[in-house]
Amino acid sequence: MNTESDNITQQLHTEIEQTPKRYRSLLLKLIHSFREGIEEEDPWPNTADSFREGWRDVKAGRVNPVDTLWDGIDAE
Repeated sequence: MNTESDNITQQLHTEIEQTPKRYRSLLLKLIHSFREGIEEEDPWPNTADSFREGWRDVKAGRVNPVDTLWDGIDAE
């Protein structure tokens, strides 16, 4: 459940819907340029890099069993 991310996504959808249709192609170009710009500054890892990082975590013991992921999540 990613509530904050879902809320931002919904806000984006709302803004797009409120943008006049004749300007939506410009909005798309703006968003596309923004995404490309941030990828240049901080490239998204490719699959191989992500796997290598995960494997380093496994070898270093920085992993937890799946059945313990939700331990202690309930606030009292």
